[in-house]
Amino acid sequence: MTRQKLPLFTHHAIKFFSSKHTHLDNVGPLSSRLKSRSVIRFAGPDSVKFLQGLLTNDVRQFGESVHEKVSNLATSNLPTVGTPPVYAAMLNAQGRFLYDFFLYRPPRPDEKLDRTGSGPGPTTDEVELFADVDGSMVDELIDTLKRYRLRSKVDIEHTGDKFCCWQRYGGIVSDKSSSAQEPEVAGVGWGGSIDSSSMSSSQGGECGWQWFRDPRLDCLGFRGIFPSGTPPPLVEADKEVAEESYLLWRLEKGVAEGPIEIPKDEAIPLEYNLAGLNAISFDKGCYVGQELIARTHHRGVIRKRVLPLKFVDDNGKELEQKVAPGSIVVDASSSKKVGTVTTALGSRGLGLLRLEEAFKGSSALAIQGSEDVKVVAIKPEWWPAEWFL
Repeated sequence: MTRQKLPLFTHHAIKFFSSKHTHLDNVGPLSSRLKSRSVIRFAGPDSVKFLQGLLTNDVRQFGESVHEKVSNLATSNLPTVGTPPVYAAMLNAQGRFLYDFFLYRPPRPDEKLDRTGSGPGPTTDEVELFADVDGSMVDELIDTLKRYRLRSKVDIEHTGDKFCCWQRYGGIVSDKSSSAQEPEVAGVGWGGSIDSSSMSSSQGGECGWQWFRDPRLDCLGFRGIFPSGTPPPLVEADKEVAEESYLLWRLEKGVAEGPIEIPKDEAIPLEYNLAGLNAISFDKGCYVGQELIARTHHRGVIRKRVLPLKFVDDNGKELEQKVAPGSIVVDASSSKKVGTVTTALGSRGLGLLRLEEAFKGSSALAIQGSEDVKVVAIKPEWWPAEWFL
C-alpha cells in the first residue's frame, strides 16, 4: 500500500517544542485544535448495537442512563458526571487496524437543562453519538461504515463543518486533579439536576460541550469535541499552540494515533499498544477482526511494540529532521534489523521494535544507511511491567 505522508513539521514548531519539551512536565496547560481530526455523527435506535458489533471496545455504556451510573455520587455543587468517552478501533476481517474512534454521547433529554439552566431540555427519542476520527480518511470511513450498516436503523453523517476536536495537555493538566477547573470527568452537553450558577467554567457555554479526561492515558490530558467558530472553555489565547506540539507531546509518551501512524490494513493492534490504551475489551463478545486479537492476547507474549524514540549523534546531541518514517533501525554492532521507524518529527519519533534488542543494554541502535544517526529507545512510564521481556 502507499503510505500517506505526514504534514511537514515546521522549523518554528520544532524550535518551540525543542525549547519547551524538557520542561512541559512542569508547565501547562497548552491547547491545540486537532486539524487532522474530524467528527462523525451517528443517530438512530440501532447506533449502539451497530458500533458494538464493529469496534474493539465495549460501547454498551452509551445505551445506559447516566443516572444508573452516577446515582451514588455526590453532586451538590458539581455537574452530574456524564458518560465518559470511549476509545476504540475498527479492524478488517484479518484483525488488522483500519481506523480509531473517540466516541462521545451527548446527554439525553432527562439529563439536560434548557439554555437557562432551569429545566429539562427538548425531548427526543433519537440515540445520538459523536466520533472524533481521522480527517484525511473520513469519507472512506463513512463509506466503509455504510457497507456494514445493512438494515440497521442508524444514520451516519460527517459533521466536521459544525464541530472540531481539541486536546488540552501539559504537565499541570496531565496530573490527576479533583479541582473544578480540571475535573476528573466532565460531561458532554448540558448538565443535569444542577444549579447552573455553580457549573465549572470547564463546561463551556454554547451547547454545553465539555472537556473529558483522555480515555487512553491520564498523562495525555483532556480531549473534547466543540462547536466550530469559537474557542473551547479554558483555552487561553497565549496557550493555544499548533497541533505539532501536541503530536510531539504524544510521541514522547509513546502513543500513536490515527491510520497514518498506525498503518491502515497493516498494523496488529496489540503491537501498537491499543490494549494498554484502553481501546480493546477482551470480554465484550464478537466484533470484526476479533479472532486475531483474542489469539494474540491469549498467547501472552508480544515481542514487538511501538515505543518512543530519540535520534541523536555520537555525542548524544539530539538531531533535527534527520529521519524519515519507514527508516530501518538496526543493531549498530551486527547490522541486524531491530525494527522500523513509524513516525518521525524532529528529533523524536515512534518505532515498532523488537523489545529484546531495543532494551538490551549492550547494543547501540542506529538508522540503516545513516549510521551516524543513533537511536535511543525509551521505556514509557505508563507501560505495565509485564510488557518488558
